[in-house]
Amino acid sequence: MTDLWRLSAADLAALIKSKQVSAKEAATSALARLGAVNPKINAVIDHRPEQVLRQAESIDAALSRGEDPGPLAGVPVTIKVNVDQAGFATTNGLKLQKDAIAKSNNPVVENLVKAGAVLLGRTNTPAVSYRWFTSNLVHGDTKNPRDPAITPGGSSGGAGSATAAGIGHIGHGTDIAGSVRYPAYACGIHGLRPTVGRIPAFNASLPERPIGPQISAVSGPLARTIKDVRLALAAMSARDVRDPWWMPVPLEGPPMPKRVALCVNPDGLNPVPEVQAAVRDAGQRLERAGWTVEEIKDTPPMQEAAILQTKLWLGDGYEAQLALAEKEGDPGALACLRGNRAKVFPFDFTELSRALTRRATLTREWLLFLEQHPVLLMPVSGELPFADQLDRKDEESFQRVWHAQLTQIAIPFFGVPALTVSTGLVGRLPVGVQLVSQRFREDLCLAAGEAIEAGGTPPMPIDPVG
Repeated sequence: MTDLWRLSAADLAALIKSKQVSAKEAATSALARLGAVNPKINAVIDHRPEQVLRQAESIDAALSRGEDPGPLAGVPVTIKVNVDQAGFATTNGLKLQKDAIAKSNNPVVENLVKAGAVLLGRTNTPAVSYRWFTSNLVHGDTKNPRDPAITPGGSSGGAGSATAAGIGHIGHGTDIAGSVRYPAYACGIHGLRPTVGRIPAFNASLPERPIGPQISAVSGPLARTIKDVRLALAAMSARDVRDPWWMPVPLEGPPMPKRVALCVNPDGLNPVPEVQAAVRDAGQRLERAGWTVEEIKDTPPMQEAAILQTKLWLGDGYEAQLALAEKEGDPGALACLRGNRAKVFPFDFTELSRALTRRATLTREWLLFLEQHPVLLMPVSGELPFADQLDRKDEESFQRVWHAQLTQIAIPFFGVPALTVSTGLVGRLPVGVQLVSQRFREDLCLAAGEAIEAGGTPPMPIDPVG
């Protein structure tokens, strides 16, 4: 059997478990695909073929002993370079961290290994995972396989680019302001930002994170089918005591009405016509699948939440973050910090207390809204995927980018799950929609996502466009 790299994770795992193909054959196919297309897109910045094959051989050996290696048996997956993987540097796109070799796996990585996944390679991210574009001074630029002139997204741009191009069947990403959802959108695949506390995470190689990232940053999967997103979520979310925020909540909640609130212009986003059309088209797909869709004029506040989220993310320890970026000399990281200085600095204890207090009020308003509307359908971004490096062009472009990403920045402030579903192409530019639901109700996002996916998606995986 050829082109195993083209298969979904679910289909490949089934073939390997039934011994119709071996995990080593799947790994060999994945490595060949990586070698063929990665030079064009620079999505994977570190991989060790011998180690990949040894992992696959261990899966085959377990199967030969009659053991169940797990739901991801032999499935090649990629890991973002900002989380610990034993024996590899957790660079987070920084020259300054090129020697930060992890001694143990981050819980999300360990969970993937326990589920039987084969760790194929490390994917690129912008410096400090700050941006919706993926370039840095240690690993270079990552290109979008659908069109090198547009961003692959960020900060999990390597994961999005790799998964879209068929390098691995599932990509691990992280999301504090859209870093899973936007690469999925820009690369024309799907990506889930789970509820805070769903997927455990911890980097032993790096200092503990401040409270803002602790209560809003998550790991999540990117994949080419919603079924694979669902499979990856189950594997990634197993218990790990190292994460004090992890919660033992079932992946499936109680039945809820198949009811969706559709909002094309949340809190003054003012999306371009193509984005509005994609949201309405997704609503029609849901209606055809038996969902009740109610169009609403607006959502609870997002603009204020986005500002406060930016403060908690960049303002807490701003001077130290700026000093790090200046020492690194990364132009993208410096543009992000300097461009947001007026929003986030100074940020003292009083500001921190006010932000956290206001978070309770705004989150309550959102949870009450989601109690009445089990699923919210809205844009991922106010625009189609940006020209690559647009945020570094000039001040006007920088502000344009940040405004367009309103929904991505605001949602993490509330800790709720959100799913990007890719729905089509506008020329060569991918477009998609975002689904949001109540805390720990990823299952509702995925159910709605499957109904939307059934109406059509861009071709995937794809050969990179030159």
